[in-house]
Amino acid sequence: MQSLPLFFRLTGRKVVVLGEGEAADAKRRLVERAGGECVGEPEAHHAVLGFVAMEDEKQAEAAAIRLRCKGLLVNVTDRPALCDFTVPSIVDRDPVLIAVGTGGASAGLAKILRLRLERILPQRLGALASALGESRAGMKARWPGSAERRRALDAALDEGGALDIFAQRGDDAVERWLAGDGDSAPQGIHEISLRSRDPDDLTLREARLLGSADVVAHDADVPEAILIRARADAIRMPAEDTLRGLEGAGLVVVLRMPA
Repeated sequence: MQSLPLFFRLTGRKVVVLGEGEAADAKRRLVERAGGECVGEPEAHHAVLGFVAMEDEKQAEAAAIRLRCKGLLVNVTDRPALCDFTVPSIVDRDPVLIAVGTGGASAGLAKILRLRLERILPQRLGALASALGESRAGMKARWPGSAERRRALDAALDEGGALDIFAQRGDDAVERWLAGDGDSAPQGIHEISLRSRDPDDLTLREARLLGSADVVAHDADVPEAILIRARADAIRMPAEDTLRGLEGAGLVVVLRMPA
């Protein structure tokens, strides 16, 4: 991973957009869509980001340097080497946003991936996210522990769960889920014997277990490409360490490399 994906709040904030033509207009529309205010270079000292969309490379580089010297992070259209950040292709299911980026390598590939995701993801995804946000107090009351709450939500949102995002659910789905018996999330210690060093060789079940694990115990030679399939906040530990005492730690996944 060569970039850290972030969602930057722009509502009510100023953003410098320099340039004319279609590319500059597209950046202005994007900033305004995110709630930002487009301004010129004279107001750069009040701005938080800068976009440069100029055909002339020397002019674009000079503009980027000027904005950067004023403390702004800068994006220069079609010139990844001059960028502090790149702009992803966006799937918008407000408040759900899915950003697809290639680090500036291929905007065309990012666009096609976005279009594929647009066809797959239901329009009601945003409504589900909003309902979950409004139900935080109810979830905390039912599952006081954060790990317990996360496991219950993982089970509900998973395939076949009460809140499966691809299933047709009513507007009261979250309310009915909270009032019901809830979904049983996997717990305990689960051992996965890896068949290769390729993460694509994980089965769907193995990938789900790894992605939901609270603790990942692994052999020393398990590749990072597989380990990063786990949650970033999951505890990692060597598999040779004793696993006793972890029975109540939620979901523990043990990764073993083939002999």
